[in-house]
Amino acid sequence: MTTSVPTLADLLATGVEGRTVLVRSDLNVPLDGSTITDAGRILASVPTIKTLSDAGAKVIVTAHLGRPKGAPDPAFSLAPVAERLGRELGRNVQLATDVVGGDALARSEGLTDGDVMMVENVRFDPRETSKDAAEREKLAKALVELTGDEGAFVSDGFGVVHREQASVYDVAKLLPHYAGGLVAAEVEVLAKLTTDTARPYAVVLGGSKVSDKIGVIEALAPKVDTLVIGGGMAFTFLAANGLSVGSSLLQEDQIDTCKSLLERFGDVIHLPIDVVVADKFAADAEAKVVSSAEIPDGWMGLDIGPEAVKRFAAVLGEAKTVFWNGPAGVFEFEKFASGTKGLAEAIIGATEGGAFSVVGGGDSAAAVRTLGLPEDGFSHISTGGGASLEYLEGKELPGLKVLES
Repeated sequence: MTTSVPTLADLLATGVEGRTVLVRSDLNVPLDGSTITDAGRILASVPTIKTLSDAGAKVIVTAHLGRPKGAPDPAFSLAPVAERLGRELGRNVQLATDVVGGDALARSEGLTDGDVMMVENVRFDPRETSKDAAEREKLAKALVELTGDEGAFVSDGFGVVHREQASVYDVAKLLPHYAGGLVAAEVEVLAKLTTDTARPYAVVLGGSKVSDKIGVIEALAPKVDTLVIGGGMAFTFLAANGLSVGSSLLQEDQIDTCKSLLERFGDVIHLPIDVVVADKFAADAEAKVVSSAEIPDGWMGLDIGPEAVKRFAAVLGEAKTVFWNGPAGVFEFEKFASGTKGLAEAIIGATEGGAFSVVGGGDSAAAVRTLGLPEDGFSHISTGGGASLEYLEGKELPGLKVLES
């Protein structure tokens, strides 16, 4: 972190025993019903919460889950998260039935030193994501009321620091504020990707929509040696090269932008030369490998092909710095997971050879775990997909800016 941002160590130095500390964590984990399918973000949030609890703080955790529409929705309750967090902490984590209502207030007043509680999904309150600063401030003040007179705020949800939201941004204006261990570590790692980067520097971008990645491509293409494109977004680039992409995902309104990028950075951008196509979007679809120039009508590309993996792996094997964000295919379906797995294994190989590698959160981090790849095979796995991208784009992140003092 920059020297102007107070850290968890600074808070601990002031003493937290008996004080209530509000912690904004990123616990937005994927669920199958009420079953957590990837607990990575919970595990990453444990150290800061445990440190505060062990030091005698009364800890109140705020977090969101999914995209409820500003009202309570049982499908997005944090109950499974509170249960899992408690298991990881080795202590009971009580969950209030509301965000800042009577139950949250009563539970907060009943906390004793070292206790940990959570309020319900902050997005159940429409003020959390309101564009109206006055509305957000009202919720922030209600959250601050839960902490009492000597409260403090710890921002530890890196995955949300790019959001100007009540529990991320407005609360920090009202309480002594500090960067948690996770946020501090994330910023330190991402700073390595923007200053004094060891070369060759390779970036691997995938995912479905090229529109989500235009900003980071514009920012990184002039700075990197290799920019590998995979996932659904690759088909808009292939279309920009004049190729037919069948019924593959295509953003026609981005074709001209992709043409411009290829004209300016054609020596850096690498596209797949073959793809795995399917006759439908399903795990049991008929699949075959074809050249990127010969995608049949009515077929959709759902993964990069083996030759593309081989070529990309050769380039990645030479890299000394690698940033990866976005899967190369629909890794959730076994038939279309080989591309993502192959690229990940190439990055692991580069890491073993001394490269500094960062997995940019989101679906990429989920893919590492889903495909059974070793998490310690990478230098760092980020917890914030969108936040990582915006940081690398050079955008100002409100949730970090507000911590500067």
